[in-house]
Amino acid sequence: MRPRTREVALAAVAATVLGALTLAPQPASAAPNYSGDPVQYWNNVLNGAIRTAGGAPGPLSRAAAMMNTAIYDAESSYQLRWHTMTSDPYLQAVDYAAWSEGPGEEERVIGRTAYNILLKLFPDQTTYLDNKFKERFGTNSTDFDLLDVTVVGTIVKNTQDSRNADGSDDRTVYTPDAKPGAWLPTSYPDVADPGCSQPGQAAGPNWGLVKPWALTSGSQFRPSTPGTYASYENLLASPAYADQVAKVRSLGAAGSTTRTTDQTAAAWFWANDANGTYKPPGQLLDITARVAKDRGLTPYQNARLFALVSVAMADAAIGEWDVKYQTPIDLWRPVSAIREGGLDPAWKPLSGTTPCFPAWASGHSAFGAAWAGIMRQYFKSDNVSFTASTDDPHSPVRTRSFTSFSQAAHEDADSRIWLGVHYPWDASDGYALGDSIATWVFTHRMKAAGS
Repeated sequence: MRPRTREVALAAVAATVLGALTLAPQPASAAPNYSGDPVQYWNNVLNGAIRTAGGAPGPLSRAAAMMNTAIYDAESSYQLRWHTMTSDPYLQAVDYAAWSEGPGEEERVIGRTAYNILLKLFPDQTTYLDNKFKERFGTNSTDFDLLDVTVVGTIVKNTQDSRNADGSDDRTVYTPDAKPGAWLPTSYPDVADPGCSQPGQAAGPNWGLVKPWALTSGSQFRPSTPGTYASYENLLASPAYADQVAKVRSLGAAGSTTRTTDQTAAAWFWANDANGTYKPPGQLLDITARVAKDRGLTPYQNARLFALVSVAMADAAIGEWDVKYQTPIDLWRPVSAIREGGLDPAWKPLSGTTPCFPAWASGHSAFGAAWAGIMRQYFKSDNVSFTASTDDPHSPVRTRSFTSFSQAAHEDADSRIWLGVHYPWDASDGYALGDSIATWVFTHRMKAAGS
């Protein structure tokens, strides 16, 4: 069944159930192939969809936030009916009619919700999603029951309605500033510029204007540095700019003699820029899953944690892209600064590529800091040891171990300098932005009781 047809079918079933009540509820039963936490399962499904879909980090972080806030509201609905809620829902916990609680009810309300959200977000991956649904439940996704239409249908609709007309589909073409210091797509035969859909068009120029998930606006925590110089001329004439370029020229060069072996390994470990990887948001969700599993979190605890992390990352993407495009400086990448600035016409970044959007500030830094800020506040400690993994095919190692969330996030930020695609102030400004967003999200949305 095609996605749209399935949505129509669900709506028809809902109308029948809620109107004439002719659909008899089916007994709750445990998923025959159930193994592990359902929140973790569906986040792993999400990462599989991200690997196939590819794309820019903004839309991918939006997808994660849509799925995980919906899962959290679904789990909150289950808790509201059978247990005691200990934190606020994101949008709404649906109070549904009395049922005899069964071992599969919590599993089903989470899984059905996640599946329907993912189907809307990744319509080209229907077969993959159907297979994952059947793997989990042992039944086809077209089998409905009363719980599906009274709870899942409401939550899915609430989630979709909340993001309709949020600005994420704005395809207004970007016009480069066309000045020395301003971002421009590279045309170097030895440095690829992936992600530019057509020559001269940057990726996601309007993402900073997308409706935030928790922030008051994309500019709420805008770093002060872009406004310090006000013009490209002032920026390029400043000693600070010269120092920034010198540092990335040394540490980020393909053949750098100042970058250590471990820094090179970290640069590739955190990259995950290429399609076929789970991209920066997916990598941080994967680490979240590892930490949560190590600490034995319940589905309710996981649902809230993943929702907080996802909302913080989604707002970090919006805040980051505000800095990149909505400030006076749309800063060119290091390869352009070094080559066009006449410093070294043959200089290449370690990455061998350069992202298709301005440098200032670093998205990886903002994502990492937003993630670390949520994790630190959720677990009430920064000093938590864990092992992270990577999808990047260039990484010489599959895992790296850390003793704190901030240690990992700072290394993620610095890795962009070592990869040769960002300046040091991109990393520091991006980190400060993400950290501020994390605190705002944690203290304003999905708050624990008594906070």
